[in-house]
Amino acid sequence: MTPGKRWGLRRLASADGFFSMVAIDQRPPIEQLVAKARGIARSEVGFADISLCKRWLAQALAPHAGALLVDPNYAYPAMADLLQPQRGLLLTLEDHRFEDTPRGRKSHSIADWSVAKIRRLGADAVKVLAWYRPDASDEVLEHQHRYVREIGQQCREHDIAFIFELLTYPFPQGPDSLRDYVEDPAKAPQRVVDSVKAFAGPEYGVDLFKLESPIPAPALPDPAAADGAAAQAWFDALGAACGDTPWVMLSAGASMGDFERALRYALRAGASGFLAGRAVWWEALSRFPDEAAVAAALQREAVPYLQRLADLTRRQGRAWQPAASGPAV
Repeated sequence: MTPGKRWGLRRLASADGFFSMVAIDQRPPIEQLVAKARGIARSEVGFADISLCKRWLAQALAPHAGALLVDPNYAYPAMADLLQPQRGLLLTLEDHRFEDTPRGRKSHSIADWSVAKIRRLGADAVKVLAWYRPDASDEVLEHQHRYVREIGQQCREHDIAFIFELLTYPFPQGPDSLRDYVEDPAKAPQRVVDSVKAFAGPEYGVDLFKLESPIPAPALPDPAAADGAAAQAWFDALGAACGDTPWVMLSAGASMGDFERALRYALRAGASGFLAGRAVWWEALSRFPDEAAVAAALQREAVPYLQRLADLTRRQGRAWQPAASGPAV
């Protein structure tokens, strides 16, 4: 690991090597929430309302998160002044508007944004999400692998950490198929594990994996239950698929309880923490547009929950430690 990448991951992690990061880069879910609250069509939701939501989240959570993941469209311009200089910053690069085909999804970067621009902005890492399933068409698979390789190469060139997120998904069932991410209740655990294996090679340059539960979070038993061992085996396989690359758990819109349960499995499998979004703040933000109610709920519910997850991570997770290396040449 080069000095710039290593320093970026150190900025994202706590001093003792754990990741307790919060994502506020979500776009379609917040758009949908605002539309419902305002009683308008999603196409009518304006920039101001989405940015306002993200500012409220940053005001409450930036002081408590080890790092914030933000999008450059809405979040960064809305809350740049709220960033904590002693904490980490990630920017997302992929556009939430993916290209859908009958046999798979193609990811693309946000227009007019690049690894170089994110580096110039001063972020510690680039985050990219790639939709993936091994049984997609050859054309889709080629596109996704090429996209990730190119981002990995650009991150090497600019010596910035590359945080890579993988999500499986169902093939479209018709013109009204859901385009927003909702955890697939029928996803196959082996498909999730195989997707990670497909990008574990050095040619992709991944420095930290951001991964979903191999089993839908609501279906996970209590880790102490009799059937918890079978679920744990899938999380162990997920961790093994990462090889020597550290990994964290994403929340995928799970409830607070469901995500905490998934995180327990992940930490036992060697995860070094979490990069969670809606599990932390969705219930509080659902009070939009009542600013006072949102702020109160974030302090009452989201902040203590975030601290509980961070404490759990320190007790049960695997600390990430930067490998020693010489100076850049």
